[in-house]
Amino acid sequence: MLKRIRADQLILGMYVKEFCGSWMEHPFWRSSFVLTDTKDIEAIFASSIQQVWIDCDKGFDIAAGETAVSVAESEAQIEAQLELVVIDGGRPRQPIHVCAAVEIERAVQICKQAKKAVVAMFEEARMGNTVDVGGAKLLVNEISDSVSRNPGALISLARLKTVDDYTYMHSVAVCAMMVALARQLGFDETQTRSVGLAGLLHDLGKALMPMAVLNKPGKLTDGEFTLIKQHPSAGHRMLLEGIEIDPIVLDVCLHHHEKTDGSGYPKGLSNQDISVFAKMGAVCDVYDAITSNRPYKAGWDPAESLRKMAEWTKGHFDPHIFQAFVKTMGIYPVGSLVRLTSGRVGVVVEQTAKSLTMPCVKVFFSTKSNLRIPPQVIDLSLGDTREKIVGREDPSQWNFADLNALWSGLPHAPW
Repeated sequence: MLKRIRADQLILGMYVKEFCGSWMEHPFWRSSFVLTDTKDIEAIFASSIQQVWIDCDKGFDIAAGETAVSVAESEAQIEAQLELVVIDGGRPRQPIHVCAAVEIERAVQICKQAKKAVVAMFEEARMGNTVDVGGAKLLVNEISDSVSRNPGALISLARLKTVDDYTYMHSVAVCAMMVALARQLGFDETQTRSVGLAGLLHDLGKALMPMAVLNKPGKLTDGEFTLIKQHPSAGHRMLLEGIEIDPIVLDVCLHHHEKTDGSGYPKGLSNQDISVFAKMGAVCDVYDAITSNRPYKAGWDPAESLRKMAEWTKGHFDPHIFQAFVKTMGIYPVGSLVRLTSGRVGVVVEQTAKSLTMPCVKVFFSTKSNLRIPPQVIDLSLGDTREKIVGREDPSQWNFADLNALWSGLPHAPW
């Protein structure tokens, strides 16, 4: 029997099935667990969570004489009620497109919580415990909602990762890009969430790889590379131990390193044998990898990365999937350094609806005076704007130490 109860009715020994409300509002990354520690109950009391679903077949029921808020016979009934979380006088929450600067504030909090959740999932995987996919789904919902409001905000923020954060924040970044790409390809919402979950869990097998190899600051030996190539199969095996794992998640986890020419791993599949989902995973995985700082190299400029990936399309990526990815990110993704017709240099801060080549650019340097100038955001898609992008600039040639801060508004990665 499943019951929705008030948070103040919780006692040790109850099995928490689901928290009512946003994933961001509760202090746990998992969605389902037995309450065995009074500190967990105190943490719930200290949060904004008002109500909780419990499973009386797996834990204690409420005390005799107490009344539950509602009762459900199945998880489907719970999900139906959860989807009708009411906001503003009875209207279901609807994603609203907001500007990048506003969404970045929200995305920072999502990224902080997401990193904690992914770290916890990897730690449980290392200990041989079954991964709580239910908790991961809640995280995907938050990421998906952020992408709905503004695709570039969270995707770009997740690229700001330290060397130590890479494995975890990479999962968050790939999840966000998979969601955005799925929407570009016209997937329905159910498939989109499945693809997002696949992105979040695609590298789970790295939990079993030695950290010394994952974070090695130099080129891997043949033996080390052979070991790393085992992570898709390792993650796939771990996911199979779960209950009712989405086939899309299993597919992407196992096949995101396959290439269309058959030279990938672990199965060496060729184009027609690789699913569209795995092809999506391959594009998102590579883009985040090459744009992120790694122990052995600095990340490439986003626009330069797309140019290089376009050169690899034959044999590596599916052309249709890659083209959709470019439409998702823009010709000049957020964070790209560009030069305008006036000679001013700026960084892309947001895409616009009019054209892939007309984003919003924050200019901050004049090549004519060779001096920094007061930052100014220019929307290149507006009719009265005479400026155009004349080319990409290589950040390594300019050494602007505050480049990431200029487009994100953040002095450093806050997680």
